[in-house]
Amino acid sequence: MTVDLRAAAGRPIHWAVGATLLVATALIPGAESAAAEQTSEVGLRYSCALPSGPEEVAVLVSAVLPTSVRTGEEIRPEHVSLDVELESSALTRFTGLEAATLSAAARLTVRAAVGDRTADASWQDLNAPATALPQEGGLTLTATGDVPTVSFGTAGPATLTPAALQLSLSSFRDGGEPTSPPGLDVRCDPLPGEARALATITVTGDPEPTAPAPSPDPAPTGSDPTTPPRPHPPADGLPPTAREKIDALTEERRAALADDDPGSCPIEIPPELVMTTAETYAAGYANAVKLDGAAALGPAFMKVVLNKRYINDSCASTVDVTSEVDFDYQGRRQLPPAKATFLSFGFMPTTATMTLEQVGPPAAIHTHTVTNTPTYPEETTVTAQLSLRLSDVEVNGVPLDVGPDCRTERPFEQVLRGYGQSYPPAGYLVAYGGSLTGYARIPPFEGCGVGEDLDPVFTAAVSSVGSKADNYTKMTQAPLCVATNPEGPDCPPRAPDPER
Repeated sequence: MTVDLRAAAGRPIHWAVGATLLVATALIPGAESAAAEQTSEVGLRYSCALPSGPEEVAVLVSAVLPTSVRTGEEIRPEHVSLDVELESSALTRFTGLEAATLSAAARLTVRAAVGDRTADASWQDLNAPATALPQEGGLTLTATGDVPTVSFGTAGPATLTPAALQLSLSSFRDGGEPTSPPGLDVRCDPLPGEARALATITVTGDPEPTAPAPSPDPAPTGSDPTTPPRPHPPADGLPPTAREKIDALTEERRAALADDDPGSCPIEIPPELVMTTAETYAAGYANAVKLDGAAALGPAFMKVVLNKRYINDSCASTVDVTSEVDFDYQGRRQLPPAKATFLSFGFMPTTATMTLEQVGPPAAIHTHTVTNTPTYPEETTVTAQLSLRLSDVEVNGVPLDVGPDCRTERPFEQVLRGYGQSYPPAGYLVAYGGSLTGYARIPPFEGCGVGEDLDPVFTAAVSSVGSKADNYTKMTQAPLCVATNPEGPDCPPRAPDPER
């Protein structure tokens, strides 16, 4: 993924994911910097929202970065490290769970700025291995990993400044089994006055000229002339290195077809050519089969990483793209809490706040496109691991104390599917949004009740166990606001109107 701070005016992008490799690549510079390097680090104080209350946490961010680059050159941070110092008071929750080790996945927002232009990159693939919890005192977790590149299109001093931090902490017992609950998502914000730059980089030279707007291809026969034209890959204005990479990939495809060698297909596009970030919202409804009702979901804010894997199979005339998405509600990986009222067991009015929390890795978005037909039909599958938590329960108007951790005993898989076509755009497309539908099987509940075991009650009322049908979900996604086109018509992202 590359965060590109060059002017986007006059260059609208419609990410028909799976069909517009060259459109994506045209915005991503490929020249490598040969400048001298600097080892940069900055120590910051954060306030982290832990169950015990806000905790002050020391964080040291370090990376190897160039001292100067030319406009349009990629900056690839190397040897990125994030040291998070947790005081003993911040470890109370885990020691109380009899945890022996603690690991973390860290996502750090880094603001890139030059002049009056800014863009946020998500350094989200930073992981700290399991570390033994001390008998007393604090603990330092060190997260490392690969992070996105960044480029600047305006000359001048450019800065990279750490901002919000999110930690997904996982705790395990001596035998390696996870504690119950197994993890904790924590949002941390810099304390006032702690907005200090990790590094300043000198950007020299003039920005590259914007490529002239290409002429669109004619609309396919029989298509509606009022629909957007097929995107036309720009041939000019590419950085030389990027153009060479594209030409090489094109020659590989041609050779594979000419040789008719199955071993030459498919061709996987390097992710650094096409990866970028986007944001959007989704809203919808989830049926509760046993309760004969539906709960409203969202609008849920989603952070998307597009094109983490891009496979173009010219021999089979298909393109397969894998992207990722995380929900984000007040810094937590979850949908907004939803209040719903049902008739439990057909006669008892029950009101509860239902919270869907995302667990495990980011949700996977897989798009399969067929490219040998003019319409480019595609199927998209979104797979997420979720946990359902219940709170603020009232039965017939009387509060029922279910405790702080009434939830499904294990995560469950929610699979949603959408179908569409690129030319003309119709149905569900990742770029344009639309409706996704699917089913989920809700596990039994545990941890419900204070002084009495209410697990069987909620398992009988809500869980799919014993039901002849799974719970149906329909979500409507808004169009993507893509980081490389912040002035586009879909930015900032807007919440959609959910469909039943």
